[in-house]
Amino acid sequence: MAVNQPGSPGAQPPYSIPIPNVPGQPSDTVWMPAPLPVMNCPPGLEYLTQIDQILIHQQIELLEVITGFETANKYEIKNVMGQRVYFATEENDCCTRNCCGPLRPFTMEIVDNMGHTVILLTRPLRCATCWCPCCLQELEVHSPPGITVGYVKQLWHPCLPKFTIQNEAEEDIFTVVGPCIVCSCCEDINFEVKTTDEQYSVGRISKQWTGLVRELFTDTDNFGVQFPLDLDVKMKAVLLGACFLIDFMFFEQGYHRHQRMGVW
Repeated sequence: MAVNQPGSPGAQPPYSIPIPNVPGQPSDTVWMPAPLPVMNCPPGLEYLTQIDQILIHQQIELLEVITGFETANKYEIKNVMGQRVYFATEENDCCTRNCCGPLRPFTMEIVDNMGHTVILLTRPLRCATCWCPCCLQELEVHSPPGITVGYVKQLWHPCLPKFTIQNEAEEDIFTVVGPCIVCSCCEDINFEVKTTDEQYSVGRISKQWTGLVRELFTDTDNFGVQFPLDLDVKMKAVLLGACFLIDFMFFEQGYHRHQRMGVW
Protein backbone atom coordinates (compact mmCIF):
# COMPACT_ATOMS: atom_id res chain seq x y z
CA MET A 1 0.00 0.00 0.00
CA ALA A 2 1.27 3.49 -0.85
CA VAL A 3 0.19 7.05 -0.16
CA ASN A 4 0.93 10.30 -1.97
CA GLN A 5 3.25 13.01 -0.70
CA PRO A 6 1.62 15.84 1.28
CA GLY A 7 0.21 18.49 -0.99
CA SER A 8 -0.30 16.11 -3.93
CA PRO A 9 -3.74 15.16 -5.26
CA GLY A 10 -5.33 12.35 -3.31
CA ALA A 11 -2.96 12.69 -0.38
CA GLN A 12 -3.89 10.50 2.58
CA PRO A 13 -2.86 10.62 6.24
CA PRO A 14 0.34 8.63 6.95
CA TYR A 15 0.06 5.40 8.89
CA SER A 16 2.55 3.77 11.22
CA ILE A 17 3.81 0.25 11.71
CA PRO A 18 5.67 -1.21 14.72
CA ILE A 19 9.43 -0.68 14.75
CA PRO A 20 11.78 -3.47 15.86
CA ASN A 21 14.97 -2.80 17.78
CA VAL A 22 17.93 -2.23 15.50
CA PRO A 23 21.04 -4.32 16.29
CA GLY A 24 23.83 -2.21 17.72
CA GLN A 25 21.51 0.58 18.86
CA PRO A 26 20.43 1.15 22.49
CA SER A 27 17.13 -0.53 23.26
CA ASP A 28 15.76 2.71 24.73
CA THR A 29 16.26 4.63 21.48
CA VAL A 30 12.93 6.10 20.42
CA TRP A 31 12.53 5.96 16.66
CA MET A 32 9.99 7.86 14.64
CA PRO A 33 7.15 5.49 13.61
CA ALA A 34 7.81 4.20 10.11
CA PRO A 35 5.31 5.42 7.51
CA LEU A 36 3.96 3.33 4.68
CA PRO A 37 5.63 3.62 1.25
CA VAL A 38 4.82 6.79 -0.65
CA MET A 39 4.31 6.98 -4.40
CA ASN A 40 7.16 8.57 -6.37
CA CYS A 41 9.34 8.70 -3.28
CA PRO A 42 12.78 7.06 -2.92
CA PRO A 43 12.57 4.24 -0.35
CA GLY A 44 13.34 5.48 3.14
CA LEU A 45 12.54 9.12 2.46
CA GLU A 46 8.89 8.62 3.41
CA TYR A 47 9.77 9.96 6.87
CA LEU A 48 10.54 13.37 5.36
CA THR A 49 7.04 13.72 3.91
CA GLN A 50 5.71 14.17 7.46
CA ILE A 51 8.09 16.81 8.82
CA ASP A 52 9.12 20.39 8.10
CA GLN A 53 12.02 20.50 10.56
CA ILE A 54 14.78 18.11 11.55
CA LEU A 55 17.33 18.29 14.36
CA ILE A 56 20.86 16.98 13.94
CA HIS A 57 22.92 16.11 17.02
CA GLN A 58 26.56 15.17 16.60
CA GLN A 59 27.64 12.52 19.08
CA ILE A 60 30.52 13.23 21.45
CA GLU A 61 33.48 10.91 20.85
CA LEU A 62 35.38 10.44 24.12
CA LEU A 63 38.57 9.31 22.36
CA GLU A 64 38.61 12.53 20.37
CA VAL A 65 37.96 14.70 23.44
CA ILE A 66 40.68 13.03 25.52
CA THR A 67 43.42 12.48 22.94
CA GLY A 68 42.64 15.02 20.22
CA PHE A 69 42.67 12.16 17.75
CA GLU A 70 40.10 12.85 15.01
CA THR A 71 37.48 10.09 14.84
CA ALA A 72 34.67 9.51 12.37
CA ASN A 73 31.70 11.79 12.99
CA LYS A 74 28.34 10.30 13.94
CA TYR A 75 25.02 12.11 14.05
CA GLU A 76 21.51 11.49 15.33
CA ILE A 77 18.84 12.95 13.08
CA LYS A 78 15.59 13.58 14.96
CA ASN A 79 12.20 15.19 14.51
CA VAL A 80 10.95 17.98 16.77
CA MET A 81 9.44 15.39 19.14
CA GLY A 82 12.89 13.96 19.81
CA GLN A 83 12.24 10.74 17.90
CA ARG A 84 15.17 9.48 15.87
CA VAL A 85 14.50 9.57 12.13
CA TYR A 86 17.93 8.57 10.80
CA PHE A 87 21.46 7.91 11.99
CA ALA A 88 24.45 9.20 10.01
CA THR A 89 28.03 7.90 10.06
CA GLU A 90 31.08 9.37 8.34
CA GLU A 91 33.12 6.88 6.34
CA ASN A 92 36.78 7.44 5.46
CA ASP A 93 40.17 6.33 6.78
CA CYS A 94 42.12 7.44 9.83
CA CYS A 95 44.91 9.04 7.82
CA THR A 96 42.46 11.16 5.81
CA ARG A 97 40.65 12.41 8.92
CA ASN A 98 43.81 13.41 10.77
CA CYS A 99 45.81 14.80 7.86
CA CYS A 100 43.11 16.68 5.97
CA GLY A 101 41.08 17.82 8.98
CA PRO A 102 37.81 19.60 8.11
CA LEU A 103 38.78 19.62 4.41
CA ARG A 104 38.68 15.84 4.28
CA PRO A 105 36.67 14.01 1.64
CA PHE A 106 34.08 11.60 3.00
CA THR A 107 31.14 9.38 2.33
CA MET A 108 28.28 9.91 4.78
CA GLU A 109 25.95 6.95 5.17
CA ILE A 110 22.48 7.78 6.52
CA VAL A 111 20.41 4.80 7.66
CA ASP A 112 16.81 4.36 8.77
CA ASN A 113 15.37 2.41 11.73
CA MET A 114 15.86 -0.90 9.89
CA GLY A 115 19.53 -0.21 9.23
CA HIS A 116 18.95 0.37 5.52
CA THR A 117 21.01 3.07 3.81
CA VAL A 118 18.49 5.61 2.52
CA ILE A 119 20.81 8.56 1.76
CA LEU A 120 24.46 8.56 0.75
CA LEU A 121 26.48 11.78 0.71
CA THR A 122 29.83 12.04 -1.09
CA ARG A 123 32.21 14.95 -0.69
CA PRO A 124 35.41 15.13 -2.77
CA LEU A 125 38.60 16.85 -1.62
CA ARG A 126 38.48 20.52 -2.52
CA CYS A 127 40.39 23.75 -1.89
CA ALA A 128 39.80 25.65 1.35
CA THR A 129 39.78 29.20 0.01
CA CYS A 130 37.12 31.12 -1.89
CA TRP A 131 39.92 32.81 -3.84
CA CYS A 132 40.18 29.67 -5.93
CA PRO A 133 36.80 29.67 -7.73
CA CYS A 134 37.74 26.73 -9.94
CA CYS A 135 37.93 24.38 -6.95
CA LEU A 136 35.03 25.23 -4.64
CA GLN A 137 33.33 22.86 -2.20
CA GLU A 138 30.62 20.50 -3.37
CA LEU A 139 28.63 17.51 -2.20
CA GLU A 140 26.58 14.94 -4.10
CA VAL A 141 23.43 13.39 -2.63
CA HIS A 142 22.24 9.88 -3.53
CA SER A 143 18.94 8.25 -2.56
CA PRO A 144 19.04 5.32 -2.68
CA PRO A 145 22.81 4.75 -3.09
CA GLY A 146 23.75 4.91 -6.75
CA ILE A 147 20.93 7.26 -7.77
CA THR A 148 21.76 10.98 -7.64
CA VAL A 149 18.95 13.23 -6.41
CA GLY A 150 20.83 16.51 -6.11
CA TYR A 151 23.94 18.52 -5.43
CA VAL A 152 25.19 21.16 -3.01
CA LYS A 153 27.74 23.48 -4.62
CA GLN A 154 29.57 26.41 -3.12
CA LEU A 155 29.16 29.71 -4.97
CA TRP A 156 32.04 32.11 -5.24
CA HIS A 157 31.64 35.23 -3.08
CA PRO A 158 34.36 37.37 -1.48
CA CYS A 159 32.56 37.79 1.85
CA LEU A 160 29.55 35.52 2.30
CA PRO A 161 29.32 31.73 2.46
CA LYS A 162 26.91 30.89 -0.36
CA PHE A 163 25.72 27.61 -1.86
CA THR A 164 23.39 26.54 -4.59
CA ILE A 165 21.00 23.61 -4.06
CA GLN A 166 20.52 21.70 -7.30
CA ASN A 167 18.33 18.81 -8.44
CA GLU A 168 19.58 15.69 -10.21
CA ALA A 169 19.72 17.61 -13.52
CA GLU A 170 22.02 20.21 -11.86
CA GLU A 171 19.32 22.87 -12.12
CA ASP A 172 19.38 25.54 -9.39
CA ILE A 173 16.47 25.18 -6.94
CA PHE A 174 17.54 27.22 -3.89
CA THR A 175 20.38 29.41 -2.69
CA VAL A 176 21.79 29.11 0.84
CA VAL A 177 23.34 32.29 2.26
CA GLY A 178 25.26 32.45 5.52
CA PRO A 179 26.52 35.39 7.64
CA CYS A 180 29.68 37.30 6.78
CA ILE A 181 31.30 36.18 10.05
CA VAL A 182 30.50 32.55 10.83
CA CYS A 183 31.10 32.94 14.53
CA SER A 184 28.88 33.84 17.45
CA CYS A 185 28.72 33.62 21.21
CA CYS A 186 25.59 32.51 23.05
CA GLU A 187 23.35 32.53 19.98
CA ASP A 188 22.58 30.46 16.90
CA ILE A 189 24.25 30.98 13.53
CA ASN A 190 21.74 30.96 10.67
CA PHE A 191 22.17 30.07 7.02
CA GLU A 192 19.07 31.19 5.13
CA VAL A 193 17.57 28.99 2.42
CA LYS A 194 16.30 31.35 -0.26
CA THR A 195 14.81 31.31 -3.72
CA THR A 196 17.35 31.45 -6.53
CA ASP A 197 16.87 35.22 -6.89
CA GLU A 198 17.44 35.55 -3.12
CA GLN A 199 14.23 37.56 -2.71
CA TYR A 200 12.42 35.20 -0.35
CA SER A 201 13.43 32.87 2.47
CA VAL A 202 11.89 29.41 2.33
CA GLY A 203 13.87 27.68 5.08
CA ARG A 204 16.88 27.82 7.36
CA ILE A 205 19.91 25.81 8.44
CA SER A 206 20.91 26.81 11.97
CA LYS A 207 24.01 25.93 13.93
CA GLN A 208 22.68 25.91 17.48
CA TRP A 209 24.62 27.24 20.46
CA THR A 210 25.51 24.28 22.70
CA GLY A 211 27.15 26.02 25.66
CA LEU A 212 30.55 27.56 26.33
CA VAL A 213 32.35 24.41 27.53
CA ARG A 214 31.16 22.24 24.70
CA GLU A 215 31.90 24.92 22.10
CA LEU A 216 35.45 25.46 23.39
CA PHE A 217 36.59 21.92 24.01
CA THR A 218 34.74 19.80 21.46
CA ASP A 219 33.70 20.10 17.82
CA THR A 220 30.38 18.32 18.35
CA ASP A 221 27.59 20.48 17.05
CA ASN A 222 23.80 20.66 16.95
CA PHE A 223 21.92 21.84 13.89
CA GLY A 224 18.35 22.52 12.91
CA VAL A 225 17.07 22.37 9.33
CA GLN A 226 13.72 23.94 8.39
CA PHE A 227 11.95 23.59 5.04
CA PRO A 228 8.39 23.68 3.65
CA LEU A 229 6.32 20.64 4.59
CA ASP A 230 5.24 20.06 0.98
CA LEU A 231 8.76 20.38 -0.46
CA ASP A 232 9.90 17.47 -2.64
CA VAL A 233 11.54 14.90 -0.35
CA LYS A 234 14.54 14.76 -2.68
CA MET A 235 15.20 18.45 -2.05
CA LYS A 236 14.74 17.88 1.67
CA ALA A 237 17.46 15.23 1.46
CA VAL A 238 19.74 17.65 -0.41
CA LEU A 239 19.19 20.34 2.25
CA LEU A 240 20.13 17.74 4.85
CA GLY A 241 23.32 17.16 2.90
CA ALA A 242 23.96 20.91 2.81
CA CYS A 243 23.85 20.94 6.61
CA PHE A 244 26.64 18.36 6.83
CA LEU A 245 28.79 20.24 4.31
CA ILE A 246 28.33 23.47 6.29
CA ASP A 247 29.28 21.65 9.50
CA PHE A 248 32.56 20.40 8.04
CA MET A 249 33.44 23.69 6.35
CA PHE A 250 32.80 26.06 9.25
CA PHE A 251 32.39 24.16 12.52
CA GLU A 252 34.63 21.08 12.35
CA GLN A 253 37.49 22.90 14.03
CA GLY A 254 39.25 20.04 15.82
CA TYR A 255 42.13 19.96 13.37
CA HIS A 256 42.87 23.68 13.69
CA ARG A 257 42.44 23.58 17.47
CA HIS A 258 44.98 20.79 17.77
CA GLN A 259 47.44 22.74 15.63
CA ARG A 260 47.15 25.72 17.99
CA MET A 261 47.72 23.44 20.97
CA GLY A 262 50.87 22.02 19.38
CA VAL A 263 49.54 18.48 18.95
CA TRP A 264 50.56 18.55 15.26
